[in-house]
Amino acid sequence: MGHKLKIAGWVSIGVVAGALTTVSLQTVARGVMSPLPLEEIQQLSAVFGLVKTDYVEPVDDKKLITDAISGMVASLDPHSQYFDKKSFSEFREGTTGRFVGVGIEITQEDGLIKIVSPIEGSPAFRAGLKTNDLITKIDDTAVKGLTLSEAVKKMRGEPQTKVTLMVLRKDESRTFPVTITREEIKTQSVKAKMIEPGYGWIRLSQFQERTVDDFVRKAEELYRADPHLKGLVLDLRNDPGGLLDAAVAVSAAFLPANVTVVTTNGQLAESKANYKASPEFYQRRGSGDPLKRLPAALKTVPLVVLVNEGSASASEIVAGALQDHQRATIMGSQTFGKGSVQTVRPLGPDTGIKLTTARYYTPSGKSIQAKGIVPDVMLDETAEGDVFASLRMREADLEKHLVSGQGEEKKDPAREKARDEARKRLEEEAKKPVVERKMPEFGTDKDFQLTQALNKLKGAPVLVSKTQTERKEEKKETP
Repeated sequence: MGHKLKIAGWVSIGVVAGALTTVSLQTVARGVMSPLPLEEIQQLSAVFGLVKTDYVEPVDDKKLITDAISGMVASLDPHSQYFDKKSFSEFREGTTGRFVGVGIEITQEDGLIKIVSPIEGSPAFRAGLKTNDLITKIDDTAVKGLTLSEAVKKMRGEPQTKVTLMVLRKDESRTFPVTITREEIKTQSVKAKMIEPGYGWIRLSQFQERTVDDFVRKAEELYRADPHLKGLVLDLRNDPGGLLDAAVAVSAAFLPANVTVVTTNGQLAESKANYKASPEFYQRRGSGDPLKRLPAALKTVPLVVLVNEGSASASEIVAGALQDHQRATIMGSQTFGKGSVQTVRPLGPDTGIKLTTARYYTPSGKSIQAKGIVPDVMLDETAEGDVFASLRMREADLEKHLVSGQGEEKKDPAREKARDEARKRLEEEAKKPVVERKMPEFGTDKDFQLTQALNKLKGAPVLVSKTQTERKEEKKETP
């Protein structure tokens, strides 16, 4: 392929300190200029002149122009975006799975920054930071009141610079400072383990540049542990997406050669494409087929794919391809519904725009834009039901989202009521000790959906959701 393809994604919970989580499709800028509408350009020029002469205080020319570009692009849909120098650099970092920071996955709790887990081998890991530690200060800045993004930025920095974190460790009833030297962190987007003899679990948290190599390595480890695997669970829950070539590769690992994985369609000729389970669609220039080392048994091992409303974009491509080719049973809840492709066009050496250029379609021709992949087997999040699923944002909730182009959207009036109830439950849940909370870590023995996936592979009874139904596409109101 003549360009590197990526798909934009959204993360639903958690942030990796020092990394961004949105990625997209990337090409070089095209040297094509469309005719400019003269009257509208004159109006723009007139407004620019009025602001320069009449505004209450002087405004920088560059700020006016960049804000105008930013507003023009952002008005199109939720995923189109203008990148200034800083955000362009951060965006590029987010696609590689590498960043300079301390190496912790974080979330928020009671206004403080909570460590979900330190990345193995990172400076934070070596400094002894633990899961559930709370960060109260970053250098001299109190964390209370900061957003997750603001906290991440303060923990980022140049390699070999230091940052001091004030840590509250509740189970030891003490607060202490930790000074950490920042360094380049390589995030792990793939985890795997044997759930029990004969059954393996592979989790993909994002589709990054290193994901395919890591996926192959983890699959090899599983088959070394048990060359006669009876079943495998591919866990794509809360996977916000990432690189399209990685999604095609992971799909190809399980599918027959040369079958269609995904198609795209848009105005440009390059947006009309058919991506197949063939090395030419996923291997990087100058490298061989990364899937060559995979055990042949991976093509036929009984497979369950777990998804939820946080599964978006590239993870929906994988789920849709495996579902349409009847290669796997898709279990969980209906996915996010991001079926659009973004292209990054550089505007210069250090600025650019991310523009929605196509919709993508599953092998059977279905657009999942604003709808998502409907699982073959609907599962609740816990034995008590779908506790917090309604709080998750999805594509249809976003301002100015694209419609699928395949039928009208219908509004679901019950959704806001469900959200209000879930918010109240979440407030009550947050007051409980961690061990008593209803949302266990993925991959543990308390992971209800994983247990149901394992039951499916074994032919045992599965506790199917009694409340979930297919979510129809919602109607966009036109004023």
